[in-house]
Amino acid sequence: MTSTSSQDSLAGSNAQAYATGRQYELRRGDALAVVTELAAGLRSFTRGNVLLTETYGDDQIPPGATGITLAPWANRVEDGTWFLDGKKQQLDITEVSRNNASHGLLRNAAYALVDESQHSVSLEATIFPQHGYPFLARHRVQYLINDDLGLVVRQTLTNHAKASAPFVLGAHPYLRLGDSPIEELVLTVAADTQLLVDERLIPRSSAPVEGDTDFRAGKNIADLSVDVALTDLQREAGKARHTLASADGQSVSLWQDEACGYVHVYVSTLYPGRSRAVAVEPMTGPANAFNSGDGLRWLAPGESFTIEWGIDYSPGGAG
Repeated sequence: MTSTSSQDSLAGSNAQAYATGRQYELRRGDALAVVTELAAGLRSFTRGNVLLTETYGDDQIPPGATGITLAPWANRVEDGTWFLDGKKQQLDITEVSRNNASHGLLRNAAYALVDESQHSVSLEATIFPQHGYPFLARHRVQYLINDDLGLVVRQTLTNHAKASAPFVLGAHPYLRLGDSPIEELVLTVAADTQLLVDERLIPRSSAPVEGDTDFRAGKNIADLSVDVALTDLQREAGKARHTLASADGQSVSLWQDEACGYVHVYVSTLYPGRSRAVAVEPMTGPANAFNSGDGLRWLAPGESFTIEWGIDYSPGGAG
């Protein structure tokens, strides 16, 4: 494993600064993952010459929250407000256009190195007590390339406060299949239920998936634009798996463990340099869980909670 500071280049040869801080390279066989100091983010994951996630330039922060990890909540909190023991809590508004607090408290945080090897790296950041979230907690993220050359991600939140703390954990990776035209790919997500949202993307109810939100039999990305949370996931051996595939059988899939009961699918037409980009976001709870209670968990003092998700590749007819 190779790590580079802001004075080194990603390849270790040219001196330059990185907008996302220190870069950690994990290698095993033909697999390469690049992890960033900023937000413990996944900057890229590659098998051979096939790029399996969207990525970005050295001088950019992650566009569209590409690859960042999310704690102590994923997605949105309506108006940035929620109630703790009857007392209103006010979070900073970070999605100004919709007046929401979005993507947790560590999106702009530097994660410290805990340990590293050729195949893995663990990073950690502290959530300090603050307005809107009066708890001390630590979020640790481990990236590992396993024996099968798949990427495994473990996110652990530990409560160091003297009171129980609410949380939702998640991540924001975008999947791709190298240079395959994104419009020609098919996305499959085995989820039976969609969350219905208002104009600010706050869930108000749920319904069976249908039309553009029914990915169970696979759906072509062409002309598709969705931003939806899905639940009631179908699983095998405890894992729910979501797959982006080409006609020749090549595929990339994101899996999530039983702790992640929700997945958010966002097909963006605004991603820089791409006609479309497909975010598949594993989450323990949906947007506004701090108010709705859906998927919300509480950590007792001293308690930890871990989720696992990962990315696998199948070359199919491509190799």
